[in-house]
Amino acid sequence: MSDVRFTHIGGPTVLIEFDGWRLLTDPTFDPPGRTYAFGWGTSSRKLTGPAVPMAELGPVDAVLLTHDHHGDNLDEAGRLLLTAVPATITTLSGARRLGGAARGLRPGQRTRLAAPGRPAIEITATPCRHGPPLSRPITGEVIGFALTWPGQTHGPLWITGDTVHHRALRRAAAAIRPGTVLLHLGGVGFPSTGPLRYTMTARQAVRLCGAITPHTILPVHYEGWQHFRQGRDGIERDLLRAPERIRSRYHWLPTGSAEHLQL
Repeated sequence: MSDVRFTHIGGPTVLIEFDGWRLLTDPTFDPPGRTYAFGWGTSSRKLTGPAVPMAELGPVDAVLLTHDHHGDNLDEAGRLLLTAVPATITTLSGARRLGGAARGLRPGQRTRLAAPGRPAIEITATPCRHGPPLSRPITGEVIGFALTWPGQTHGPLWITGDTVHHRALRRAAAAIRPGTVLLHLGGVGFPSTGPLRYTMTARQAVRLCGAITPHTILPVHYEGWQHFRQGRDGIERDLLRAPERIRSRYHWLPTGSAEHLQL
């Protein structure tokens, strides 16, 4: 069994620590108040700052970056952090834009992190659709990550990335059989696009997780930004209608302090 520390810093940003490794997802460390343009007339204002300032973060071995082109997943401070990180795993297009130590993956491709005295980590990119059907030319390329290393009892750690529920995602989840899911929620929406959603709602997540029944589900990416249409209260209301075998697996990470979990 692997003991892992998760520290939810805010939005999609989580520090993951185990066996000497320090991994960071989607670094966002800008202060609140700024409005970020996402293209095609959409934008969002950041409402809360990081629970852990970047100056207090400490060294990071690798960044798992679901995509580089939206400010709620990589902001200006996050870009600065990347310059000091030995490896950034991201999309193919993102790696081309970032250059340097960025490694680009397409869904299904794998890479490996290795260091003396630590277990090797196999990382597999998983598919994301960051919006309704046919939206990829507008919303851009996004991936998730399945992480496997020796000692995991319940199965891989899966970071879903910003995605709605769709067929390729279900197939990937069935193939991975994750034990722990870092689940990007929030039901992202914009006034200019009406009822369309660009990340999963709680109801979609219940459908997804109901098919794979992971041991632990960790919601992230649901607070701190104006474009989140479903915060924790809304997620919890929908979970009340979910089967107990799914509802009981949700675990809310505290913001700003480490939580130890057995994977």
